[in-house]
Amino acid sequence: MVNFMPNQGDHSRQNLFAMENSLLDEERLKDKIDLVLRVNYISSTLAIVFAAVCFYLLKITQILPEAFLFFGLFNLINTIVFKYHQKLTVTYNLSSIAALACTLLITLYSGGIGSPFIFILALIVFAGYVTTRKYGQVYLNLILFLVILIFSQSLPDLSVTYNVIPPQSQNLFNLFSVLFSVYLLGNVFGKNLLRTHHRLYQSKMEIAQQIKERETLLKEIHHRVKNNLQTVSSLLSLQSRSITDAKMKSLFKSSQNRVISMAMVHEMLYMRNDLSKIEYHSYVQELSEYLIRSLKGSDNHIKLNIDIKNIKLGIDTAIPLGLLINEVITNALKYGIKGDEEGEISIAIQKENGSQYILNISDNGTGYPENIDFKSTKTLGLKLIHNLARQLEGSINRDASKKGTFYIVKFKEVGAKIQVLV
Repeated sequence: MVNFMPNQGDHSRQNLFAMENSLLDEERLKDKIDLVLRVNYISSTLAIVFAAVCFYLLKITQILPEAFLFFGLFNLINTIVFKYHQKLTVTYNLSSIAALACTLLITLYSGGIGSPFIFILALIVFAGYVTTRKYGQVYLNLILFLVILIFSQSLPDLSVTYNVIPPQSQNLFNLFSVLFSVYLLGNVFGKNLLRTHHRLYQSKMEIAQQIKERETLLKEIHHRVKNNLQTVSSLLSLQSRSITDAKMKSLFKSSQNRVISMAMVHEMLYMRNDLSKIEYHSYVQELSEYLIRSLKGSDNHIKLNIDIKNIKLGIDTAIPLGLLINEVITNALKYGIKGDEEGEISIAIQKENGSQYILNISDNGTGYPENIDFKSTKTLGLKLIHNLARQLEGSINRDASKKGTFYIVKFKEVGAKIQVLV
């Protein structure tokens, strides 16, 4: 039984990102709720005060005081009810619709397009974008239409409204309207948005620091795993030196090469910035050249052809695929291309749809008899090739029409696997 450990680093990284995104979403929602509730409470209070000012100070007795009072009381009740149903969208839309209706009414009866209270319509659009982009766009289009409608009501031939503000109170009404707008925009929206932006910036910096620390830790883990695997390889090498039996010595060498093929994956993850995937052309190139030197020496006559373009694989796929390639190349060098003969090994990987890939790996050696079924043979190397293809949720077939040995492996990028039975 051969065990392949799951990629705990990648899963931890994904869990960290998910947790951080969840925390950010919670913070954003809390900020939205705080801002909407704060705006509602302040605007309700100001509207009720404005109603009293209009009636008692400005001597406005028609429409405007009632509109201010209605909005203030309705919005206050709507905000209090939110504590029970906790549906921000409902609370926001009820407040916006009430504000829109009352603002339209007050604007039409306080000077139309010339009323300073018309700027409250812009605050409704601003509040919409603070909540969601979709609501902001809806209210923007609606209010643009209403502004044109208000302008049309200001035309002498179309107007059906009139200014209910006494002439002596017009300037004071204009002043209070401007103060109302500026206070809501500056003290409520501006201050809260600045505080929210500052908190999100701090959170972003903290998360970036956590990610950097986690990546440093993962790199250290990959580095230690690589060192441990190299230690195992060295122990196998030392042990093999005391063995005189050629067959046993070969078994130790094969095991050592399998360990090295796994160590190379961890080394590449350690050496590169991307901790989730490795560039597979470089890995196959290094692995193949190492195996050729290991089994045929530095002065060999083996030609290596590699065609792998823009293929990056996660560790859960890279390791079993690397072991499969290791077994095929080892068999080719030991049994297909014998002695110091000239030979050629070709490896090509192409991506199909989604996570599907095709590996073509071959040599021009003597091959092995067609009556040998590599799927059921008791030979360890051939059995490993078959089971590793199965671990990759793929299939492996041999093209007997080609010279030497030619494998066609279809596989997909997989998640963590626990074990492969041999």
